[in-house]
Amino acid sequence: MQIKNILVATLIGFIFWVLLNNTLDPLILAIGAGLALILALLFCARCNVFSELKVTPAAFGYTFLYLGVFLVELVKSNLDVASRVITPSLPINPGIVEVKTHLKSRMGRMILANSITLTPGTLTIDIHEDTLYIHWIDVQTEDKQGATEKIVRKFEKYLEKIYG
Repeated sequence: MQIKNILVATLIGFIFWVLLNNTLDPLILAIGAGLALILALLFCARCNVFSELKVTPAAFGYTFLYLGVFLVELVKSNLDVASRVITPSLPINPGIVEVKTHLKSRMGRMILANSITLTPGTLTIDIHEDTLYIHWIDVQTEDKQGATEKIVRKFEKYLEKIYG
């Protein structure tokens, strides 16, 4: 049994409970804490999904920075894709590019791939070790280093601090 995984899963479950119930009533909080712990014990007793997560104040802070960067990139890419739909004369240059990541943890690479996919205009097609294959709606460079800088680095610098 991995204590770290159970504690992190319990904390995440409890935070969702509080957000969904929208109350700080002690009874509701106690029920939520108990349910979160029971579910974490049932489902995360043998998992290792959070084993690569750094549980430090710095990692906690970088998580909020990452979420801010992700939201900014999400809005920017939504506006870009919407403008391409509304104005069909805007050029598109779709293609698949290969990018590299410095992230060593599997969880960090998975979150990076999902962040890229959730950002409109890009879609992670495949991950192989430290290489990601991305479908890009407007390929601005086919150079691996250039594409990595444009797509990956903005997320990666925060994920490195959180996951390594």
